[in-house]
Amino acid sequence: MSPVEGCPTVFQVIYNLPPGYHQYKFFVDGEWRHDEHQPYVPGEYGIVNTVLLATDPNYMPVLPPDVASGNSMDVDNDAFRRMARLTDGTLSEVLPRISDTDVQISRQRISAFLSSHTAYELLPESGKVVALDVDLPVKQAFHILHEQGVFMAPLWDFCKGQFVGVLSASDFILILRELGNHGSNLTEEELETHTISAWKEGKSYLNRQNNGHGTAFSRCFIHAGPYDNLKDIAMKILQKEVSTVPIIHSSSEDASFPQLLHLASLSGILKCICRYFRHCSSSLPVLQLPICAIPVGTWVPKIGESNRRPLAMLRPTASLASALNLLVQAQVSSIPIVDDNDSLLDIYCRSDITALAKNRAYTHINLDEMTVHQALQLGQDAYSPYELRSQRCQMCLRSDPLHKVMERLANPGVRRLVIVEAGSKRVEGIVSLSDIFKFFIGG
Repeated sequence: MSPVEGCPTVFQVIYNLPPGYHQYKFFVDGEWRHDEHQPYVPGEYGIVNTVLLATDPNYMPVLPPDVASGNSMDVDNDAFRRMARLTDGTLSEVLPRISDTDVQISRQRISAFLSSHTAYELLPESGKVVALDVDLPVKQAFHILHEQGVFMAPLWDFCKGQFVGVLSASDFILILRELGNHGSNLTEEELETHTISAWKEGKSYLNRQNNGHGTAFSRCFIHAGPYDNLKDIAMKILQKEVSTVPIIHSSSEDASFPQLLHLASLSGILKCICRYFRHCSSSLPVLQLPICAIPVGTWVPKIGESNRRPLAMLRPTASLASALNLLVQAQVSSIPIVDDNDSLLDIYCRSDITALAKNRAYTHINLDEMTVHQALQLGQDAYSPYELRSQRCQMCLRSDPLHKVMERLANPGVRRLVIVEAGSKRVEGIVSLSDIFKFFIGG
């Protein structure tokens, strides 16, 4: 018996069973037991649980009259009791289905909830927000991000008396790539005095060079007010492809003396959704479906699926330069790090780059020579107690229901779940916060 990947308190045993009707029990603490929450019958060995594997997808079994139907339990057990069919000698799972009408109803109810609630409900009772002055040297700014354990901060322009943008881990990635470019005009010495404002001025040109599309990112400052509804904020995050939206309030009509109240994210909005629908999940039938049965996430293409977008993965021996290039060019926020069998070892996220700010590590490394494994090792002692590596590398199973995936994504600091195969940890896909919101409200 081994723990289920991503669920350390849940254990599993995997058997290859022929089609048919099977019975099973659990041996726990020296005693044979059955699960009262699963179908069970009295049998030769006392009360036993049952599971049916059928060869015909249209086969409707006639079970003994004394079979008791248990309540819904963890989805891993749901997947175990789910009927399967044999196709060309291969056992494949039969996925539950839901009508398009029920999906549309679920989307409408989520949309109505978000439209009727505001950013004000995201504000914590207490907390802190970090803002940076645009005249601060870039080097010092990234030290602050690292020390404060944040991956982005709004920028304050004292002369204009307003917030003008944000500085994020993506900026640090572009700067490191520029430093590694032999034809660059930016040197390590200039980085010591190079201000955030000066960097932002040159960023548009760098973006045209680095993203390969000849287009520049929008330079407008994306923000929202405390009374903006949650749907509008979520749509801003999706459409502008940002991770957070600063919530800013000014009591004056000319918007002078703005106050930074909060940094709104999809995680916080999702937490509101989960909290509201937790006790009325029956009104959203789609929440009970396993994530493999709905169109969310990015999945590893199966044989013959040439039209599916490939999932970006790297080996631990890949260079840090290749990881940074992939993050920028593929426009992803994280990359699963896998072994030769594509089993998950770790994950390299965009925010991990700030670890190189510690002790000015970026000044004495070569991006082409340092491996992803070395970069992760370098940052291991840089994580705060609230962001342990086990918490960063969050996993789930393809059989996990949507509501469980949503609840885990709503936890602070969790932005995506790597979908792995039970037992082998082979990567099957990845589902992110933006995937969930695109499914419900578009964008």
